[in-house]
Amino acid sequence: MAKNDILEFLYGLQMFGIKLGLENSYELLQSVDNPQNSYGIVHVAGTNGKGSVCTFMREILTQAGYRVGTYTSPHLHEFNERITVNGQAIDDDDLTTLVEELRDKNTHCQATFFEFTTALALLYFARQNVDIVLLEVGMGGRLDATNVVQPLVSVITPVSRDHVSYLGDNLADIAAEKGGIIKSSTPVVIGPQQLEVEQLLRDIAVKNHCDTWVSGKDFKCEPVGGCFTVTTPCNRWPGLKPKLVGAHQGDNAAVALMTLEVLAGQGFPVANAAVKQGISQAFWPGRLEWWPNVDPAVLLDGAHNIAGAKVLAEYLVSQELRHIRWVGGFKIDKDVPAILNALLPLTQKFYGVAPPVEEPYPLDSVQQQVKAIGVEAQNYCNIGLALQAAQQDCLHGEIVVVAGSLFLVAACREYLNSVGE
Repeated sequence: MAKNDILEFLYGLQMFGIKLGLENSYELLQSVDNPQNSYGIVHVAGTNGKGSVCTFMREILTQAGYRVGTYTSPHLHEFNERITVNGQAIDDDDLTTLVEELRDKNTHCQATFFEFTTALALLYFARQNVDIVLLEVGMGGRLDATNVVQPLVSVITPVSRDHVSYLGDNLADIAAEKGGIIKSSTPVVIGPQQLEVEQLLRDIAVKNHCDTWVSGKDFKCEPVGGCFTVTTPCNRWPGLKPKLVGAHQGDNAAVALMTLEVLAGQGFPVANAAVKQGISQAFWPGRLEWWPNVDPAVLLDGAHNIAGAKVLAEYLVSQELRHIRWVGGFKIDKDVPAILNALLPLTQKFYGVAPPVEEPYPLDSVQQQVKAIGVEAQNYCNIGLALQAAQQDCLHGEIVVVAGSLFLVAACREYLNSVGE
C-alpha cells in the first residue's frame, strides 16, 4: 500500500468514533502476542504537560544510552510523529508493514483510530527492541486504549477541565478518570495539582497499595536566576536550564526527574551528565515556541484549554508582554469563553481563523464574544492572511501570538516554513 492509502485507511477508522473501553485493545494486542509485555513502560496521564514530561524523559534516557520508544498524540504535521524511537519517527515502510499486518488481525473488533494506532505503536516498539516506552494517554485514562499495559511507573501531570463530554463536567470526575491508570502496587508520581485532585489521586494510590511521590511535598522545583534546581528524595540537580520556556517547564522537568529516580531503582539508572544534557536539549514544538528570524516576533502555543491559556498568560506577563496581537481559533468542544477570559486582557486585537479540524468553533460566535469583552476582532479565511494582518498591525513592543488549537499552530508552522523557503 502507498503512504496515502495507509493514511486513508487509518483516518477512515475515525468513522467508529471515540470509544472509551479496553476490549478492542486487548483483542488486537493478543492477536500479535502482546508486544507490550516485552519492555518497560512509563504510563503518563493528565490534562497538560504530558508531552513535555515525556520529552524530558526521552532526551535524558536517550543520552543515558537507552533505546526509548515514545507514543504521543496528536501529531503536528505527519502521523509518523506520534511514534518515535530515540526521537526518530517511524518510517513509511515500517508504518505500511505494520498497518497491513494489524489490518488483517482487525477483523472481529471494529477498532477505532486510536485503538488501532496504539496497538500499532506498541507492536512497533517491540519490533525495534526498545528498552523502555513512554506511553502518553490519549484521553482520560481509566478507559483509554493505552490502559492495557502494566507499567513500571504511572505518572499524572496537572489535571484540569477538558474533554468534558467524555470525562465529566467536574474536576473530581475528570481526575478519577485520569487516576484510572494507577495499578496495584505500581509506583505513582503526581505532578502539581489542585488540592481536591491531589487528595483524590492520593486516595486511589493508597487503595492500590502504591508508593507515591507528590510534587511540592516529595520533590520540588525552585527557580534560581535563569535556571532552576530540582530536588528529589535521593538527588539534587542545580543549574538546570531547559530549552523549553515557561516557569511551568520547571515543574514538568521535576516530574520527569522524579519518575527517572523511581525508574533507576528498577534497572534504568541515568548519570547526572545525561540529565543536564537531556534537559537542555528537550524540545516540544508548538508549546511556547518562538519562531526564529521573523519581525515582529511570533510566539506559537497550543493553549487549547483553560489551564494552557492561563500558563500562556502567565508566561506573557513574566516577559512583560502585555500587548499582543492574538491569532486564534478553536475546536468546537473547547471552553472558548474561559480561554478568551484568560488571554484577552493582554490582547490588542483578535484575528480569528478556523483551525483545520473536522468541526471548528464558529468564528462569528468567537468574534461576538471577543467584542463583548471590548477587544477588536476580525475574522480571516486562512492562517496566512490572519498572520500577515497581525504582523502588519503590530506597534513597537508588540508581538503576535498564535494560540487556541494545536491544529492551528501546525497550520501556522507550515505556513511560516513555506514563506521562509
